[in-house]
Amino acid sequence: MWCRRLACLFAVPCRLSGSTRHRSPWLPRDRRTILAAAARWHHTAPESLKCAWQLHGDHLELRYANTLMRFDFVWLRDHCRSASCYNAKTNQRSLDTASVDLGIKPKAVRVDETTLFLTWPDGHVTRYGLEWLVKNSYEGQKHQVMHPRILWNAEIYRQAQVPSVDCRSFLETDEGLKEFLQNFLLYGIAFVENVTPTKEDTEILAERVSLIRETIYGRMWYFTSDFSRGDTAYTKLALDRHTDTTYFQEPCGIQVFHCLKHEGTGGRTLLVDGFYAAEQVLRQAPDQFELLSKVPLKHEYVENVGDCHNHMIGVGPVLNVYPWNNELYLIRYNNYDRAVINTVPYDVVHRWYAAHRTLTAELRRPENELWVKLKPGKALFVDNWRVLHGREAFTGYRQLCGCYLTRDDVLNTARLLGLQA
Repeated sequence: MWCRRLACLFAVPCRLSGSTRHRSPWLPRDRRTILAAAARWHHTAPESLKCAWQLHGDHLELRYANTLMRFDFVWLRDHCRSASCYNAKTNQRSLDTASVDLGIKPKAVRVDETTLFLTWPDGHVTRYGLEWLVKNSYEGQKHQVMHPRILWNAEIYRQAQVPSVDCRSFLETDEGLKEFLQNFLLYGIAFVENVTPTKEDTEILAERVSLIRETIYGRMWYFTSDFSRGDTAYTKLALDRHTDTTYFQEPCGIQVFHCLKHEGTGGRTLLVDGFYAAEQVLRQAPDQFELLSKVPLKHEYVENVGDCHNHMIGVGPVLNVYPWNNELYLIRYNNYDRAVINTVPYDVVHRWYAAHRTLTAELRRPENELWVKLKPGKALFVDNWRVLHGREAFTGYRQLCGCYLTRDDVLNTARLLGLQA
């Protein structure tokens, strides 16, 4: 859904019979245009339409696997995978991109059933597999998602019956770790059961998937309602849904929670899939979704409690999307820490408030709320770029421990186990 609208925004005009039209050159309106267009295409075999190509002044146009692709000549030279241009052992480029003539054009082009061959003015030959081109072209990428996900509300998640992973399997087997990571990637949350309720064992658990990200809150943190930090979280009050560290330039990627002890009532944890809510906004009010993805906001954390003195500011829109396919990858939502809005003019501010109200209404729908009672031995991993968390008020002594994880390392672990991340 997120990628459909971008196609309209980036429609590329194609020249046909001297006119400019926003349509594909192989879908002409009459037979005469069909014959004219066909005469300009070069096919891999006389009667084959599996692969066809034509040269333009500054790019190559290639049609393969039902995809029309356009490749700039400099791009085609820069991405050459020959031994002199690319180190296959290190997967790094050897070619100096700045040395490529910006006006370069191939002097010869040939395409067989599987491969594109380009001969450059200096005699160098570049070869590309057609499947590789489809996978790596802009046109191919804008129809793909970087991170496959299952969007959920409370009922969808319950019906999915996503299993928790046993701590021993998680720590000792690749199968257990892979199952955990697959759950986490798809839903943005995952649970590990039968964890010894200590900070040390929780730390071992976290290090199984990532380096621990040390922040102003330390490496591993204990949480009690002692107001030891200048944050509402360190009280017994209810907390509305939010994402953490919005006041960091790069918000923390994953958060780990483990309840070590609770002698009292209340304190359930609230989880809401922010991407599910954003999808509803996109369906109902696409202009508001776009506004939330473009207006930059400041979030701020000011703390002067005891020995803790911090003043942090992070800047970014509420919704962050990849520009080529409009895929949402990060939500920055925290009404507690949002700073003064002074980055846009008044008329945009008013429209932003309306869009924010629409998103907030979706986030606060009761059917989107998943309530979980965290107990000793059950650790929760939360994708802080996607899933909002909160809690209900509680009584008595409640102690949690946890940490933040570096997102890159979690995704690295998943990819090494063969998962798309």
